[in-house]
Amino acid sequence: MEASKRDRLSASLYAALKLGDGFIMILDHDNDEIRPYSKQLMDAESGISYEEPSPNAFSFNSPYGACPVCDGLGVVTKVDPELVIPDDSKTINQGGIVPFGEVRDNFTFKQLRTIAKRYGFTFATPIRDLPPEALHTILNGGDDTFDIRLPYSKHDYTFNLPKEGLYTMLDRWYKDTSSERIRQWAETFMQVTTCDECGGQRLRKESLHFKLGGKNIAELAAMDLQQLSDYFTSIDAKLDKKQKIIGKDILKEIRLRLRFLLHVGLDYLSLDRPAKSLSGGESQRTRLANQIGSQLTGITYILDEPSIGLHQRDNHRLIDSLRELTNIGNTVVVVEHDKDIMLASDYLIDLGPGAGEQGGALVAEGVPGEFIKSGSLTSDYLSNRVLIPLPSKRSKGNGKFISLTGASGHNLKNVTVKIPLGTFTCVTGVSGSGKSSLINETLYPILRKHFYRSRQVPLPYGTIEGLENVDKVIEIDQSPIGRTPRSNPATYTDVFTDIRKLFTDVPEAKIRGYKPGRFSFNVKGGRCETCQGAGMKVVEMNFLPDVLVDCETCMGKRYNRETLEILYKGKSISEVLEMSVREATEFFKNIPKIYRKLKTILEVGLGYITLGQQATTLSGGEAQRVKLAEELAKKDTGSTLYILDEPTTGLHFDDIRQLLIVLNKLVEKGNTVVIIEHNMDVIKVADYIIDIGPEGGRRGGSIVATGTPEEIAKDKNSLTGQYLEKELALYPTNGSARKNSSRKKKT
Repeated sequence: MEASKRDRLSASLYAALKLGDGFIMILDHDNDEIRPYSKQLMDAESGISYEEPSPNAFSFNSPYGACPVCDGLGVVTKVDPELVIPDDSKTINQGGIVPFGEVRDNFTFKQLRTIAKRYGFTFATPIRDLPPEALHTILNGGDDTFDIRLPYSKHDYTFNLPKEGLYTMLDRWYKDTSSERIRQWAETFMQVTTCDECGGQRLRKESLHFKLGGKNIAELAAMDLQQLSDYFTSIDAKLDKKQKIIGKDILKEIRLRLRFLLHVGLDYLSLDRPAKSLSGGESQRTRLANQIGSQLTGITYILDEPSIGLHQRDNHRLIDSLRELTNIGNTVVVVEHDKDIMLASDYLIDLGPGAGEQGGALVAEGVPGEFIKSGSLTSDYLSNRVLIPLPSKRSKGNGKFISLTGASGHNLKNVTVKIPLGTFTCVTGVSGSGKSSLINETLYPILRKHFYRSRQVPLPYGTIEGLENVDKVIEIDQSPIGRTPRSNPATYTDVFTDIRKLFTDVPEAKIRGYKPGRFSFNVKGGRCETCQGAGMKVVEMNFLPDVLVDCETCMGKRYNRETLEILYKGKSISEVLEMSVREATEFFKNIPKIYRKLKTILEVGLGYITLGQQATTLSGGEAQRVKLAEELAKKDTGSTLYILDEPTTGLHFDDIRQLLIVLNKLVEKGNTVVIIEHNMDVIKVADYIIDIGPEGGRRGGSIVATGTPEEIAKDKNSLTGQYLEKELALYPTNGSARKNSSRKKKT
């Protein structure tokens, strides 16, 4: 084509595109065919168009990218038919359709009678025998042929049943009602389910149509980090020359960040994993990977127990990552109880010798080689001069089991497992292998539903047998015992109720007519009204965090002058709350009811905390042990199943020894203790081990080995067994520690 004709054609096309707002239609004179063309992201024939892509279009936190149905959550709350009609053999009179209740004189039942009359059934007809059309009308609505005249009502829960249906109305009451009570009631008939619009991928469909190497962004985010790393390592083969040039720097950064995440032992996680589902250790290691990736120098990093949730195999990856930070010129300070990390450090500082008032002193310091010669309690455990003793005989249980088959939630691969009752059972495996999925999200919800009619839905499973061998289940986790400063160990364990009654019996209190409520800092009368019994006042600092200061009236004592005048053995109620558990145990040794509860708190290693210590200041491990003490103080039946998830978090070697003594007391009474744990000091003393793996994520979810610690140690397929074998080698064949198994703390 001549240059002049080409220029003329280009100018015409430009003008046509301008007039057509980027859209033109061209007539092919050879066959009289009209072909549409568009400069926009649009199918010129169907008219389907897309907006110009931007980063927001691929974010479920942005309205530009979020699924419009679930608002980027990936899940929606919908009515669950099984909660509405749990038993279809019942009649309407018997409450077979639960939301209707049993009241017969309300407007809802007038509508039901109208429907019953048309379809020819009565309220004494079982739900399963109702005509399908009638049940569909009641539940789903869609029939506006009924002459329903709604009564005037100022409330927003009047409804036309045959037109709107019960499901629609429950959904409306949950989402739109102004009454919190009605909304909570409607919620009892609903379940959280995957969004049908986006299939749980959280993004709008237009965003999911953009693909890289044949996968959209949601599919990439669903991969575990090891898979994602492999994908981006081989992505170049799927890109053309132009794409490689465009993506060179971006791909380099992605690969680098993935490498950091893999180095801290998070290869089993996926990018779409909700942040709330991450453990404290996983969150901390994610932030650590981010800091390593920043490549900053001259920074001091402070980490609090980064080994939480890590298997021994992964500890070395974490140590390498921490070493990488120091190699580029940073300082890393780690608060840690893990033996491997301590011995891998450059310098150790040991505080003690005890806890609480008995601590706070520098006991020993130095490089690891010198430190283990210091003779401190920590050094004795690091050097294996002191070892936690193995049981002289491992319990075989009472011969009964809980058998779970077909567990297939998350990464579990149709797992079948038998838990021997009357034993101390440890569930082990590398991080992400499926331990929590099996115990916390499958077994525990099943037991809760069986014993307490819980609405928590367990992960998919086949069958469960042996529930009749257990009378209750108790999960002792590390969640706070209270979320306000008013909660404390004394109130949580209910020992404060007994203490208040004791103060009420003091002669002076009887003369004044004081009741137990007088000694409660949550009740008017005895408390300081200036701070309302909090003992502190909040000073708002505008853009800075709020500051707590002692109340100027009671000076932090929580009570008014009259209440503090009542003394028991020379101590006021405020002074009792300021006592440590160790002091209080001695103080109340002649009051059996109080002494028994305090002694259990002392036995779990919490003698240093005060009775009135704010719950918000307790660590996760301390909160868990307070809960454990509360359970120990109760009279048990000997058929209870206790579930604990990594109870050694935040515990020193000697604290672990004390904890094991307490847990074994539960087993000696005939109870069953199931612990998810990575700590070898716990695993080696277990009666029975269930090892899950062999790896984390998609490469886990199978039972690798079961049996006693000695049997697991011999299994070459078990990663846990490899480390357990080294641990058991420290002990002679008779099962006792090679050297002294315990010693008193230095004072």
